[in-house]
Amino acid sequence: MSVSATRALVENYYAAFNRGDWEAMLGALTDDVAHDLNQGDRETGRDTFRAFLARMNRCYAEQLRDIVVFASEDGTRGAAEYVVHGRYKATDEGLPPASGQTYVLPGGAFFDIREGRIARVTNYYNLQDWLRQVGAQ
Repeated sequence: MSVSATRALVENYYAAFNRGDWEAMLGALTDDVAHDLNQGDRETGRDTFRAFLARMNRCYAEQLRDIVVFASEDGTRGAAEYVVHGRYKATDEGLPPASGQTYVLPGGAFFDIREGRIARVTNYYNLQDWLRQVGAQ
């Protein structure tokens, strides 16, 4: 893929996220997508990613702003930096109780691209900063 095609793929993926269009997000992924959760395990497969999106939708209301997308010269890798503006709607397993707390958090992601689709998503944000913002510390 070209640099511009990779950038457009990632930009469309995040535009779908901001619209809450989970099917469009899933359509951008390979069947065997690897998803590296922030400070967590790797999950594999589009169906597993679908379950992740359902949990995110239940627990969080988020919009990404100030998105900047980068791509390697050969188009096989991409990266994005953004600012998450969110609300913690429902308690997520293993995390503090939710009561509608809001947060603003910088984050980023890295991507592998294969045959015009996203084959890996590795997400990063500062969990300790998020915990402070939702009143857990």
